[in-house]
Amino acid sequence: MAKVMIVDNVAPEAAQILEQEGHEVRTEAGKLDTPDLIAACAGCQGLIVRSATKVTAEFMAARPELSVVGRAGVGVDNIDIDAASEHGILVVNAPTGNTIAAAEHTLALMFALARHIPQAMDTLCQGRWERKRFLGVELAGKTLGVLGLGRVGSAVAQRAEALGMRVLAYDPYISPEQVAVPNIKLTSFNDVVRQADFITLHLPLTDETRGIISKQALAQMKPGVRLINAARGALVDEAALADALKSGQVAGAALDVFAEEPCTNSPLLGLDNVVMTPHLGASTKEAQVHVAVEVAKQVADALAGRRPKHCLNWERALQQGAAVGM
Repeated sequence: MAKVMIVDNVAPEAAQILEQEGHEVRTEAGKLDTPDLIAACAGCQGLIVRSATKVTAEFMAARPELSVVGRAGVGVDNIDIDAASEHGILVVNAPTGNTIAAAEHTLALMFALARHIPQAMDTLCQGRWERKRFLGVELAGKTLGVLGLGRVGSAVAQRAEALGMRVLAYDPYISPEQVAVPNIKLTSFNDVVRQADFITLHLPLTDETRGIISKQALAQMKPGVRLINAARGALVDEAALADALKSGQVAGAALDVFAEEPCTNSPLLGLDNVVMTPHLGASTKEAQVHVAVEVAKQVADALAGRRPKHCLNWERALQQGAAVGM
């Protein structure tokens, strides 16, 4: 049986599943930098991380005994998949476990943005009663633009429709026949940004999507649009968004993710028409258990020589002699 290292405070259910499979599990709380990760993973065939620890090419070159890296969550931009494939290391994730949590947090941000909830609470806590200052807008009857119609985007769209919103969506990888939610119009990126009153991002971070909310895209949007991002921070040009918020082109933004995390130096900090949370999209008790269980099962499958359901590089890694089946 194999040795598996778990870092980044993954829920204990992951270790329990792997131990039931007969594997030896080690754990390290919190984020590890590359030198510490190399040392911690000596002799390990498996590694499970969340989003904080970076799994780099340097790390994988130093740990040739590694067979599989699991991400307890959906986004894998903290894992060098190309390097993993070159070293015959499988990369698996848990794409379904935090869907509801992320969708509900997106809606929470949308409501907070529409009704100025954080700002109103802040003034009340300061002893000021300023009802007239915080005139909000209703969601019913507004057009929501959903950029990315995967699991989370679809869950948000379904809930937004129930709120009486008209939903437009852009996703280059989905055909109209594949849209899971009725009454959603699948259209172009330009159509979405030009027509939407609210825009919510649910795209993966790739070379094509990095900075997709650019100065040019912001200029195309309706004056007074509101933007929500609970996907990946680097989808948005933060400097351009700050300028659009100051000019009024964008009435408000609600952000759970940032180009650099922890976020301490963004041009968006301190703007009074911005709602911010520290990457809480998957931070529910239920979601943490779901992703821990899901990724542990993927890692267990890989170590047993079975093809994991959510493996991102199976063919490429096997071409390099992936060492599955401990």
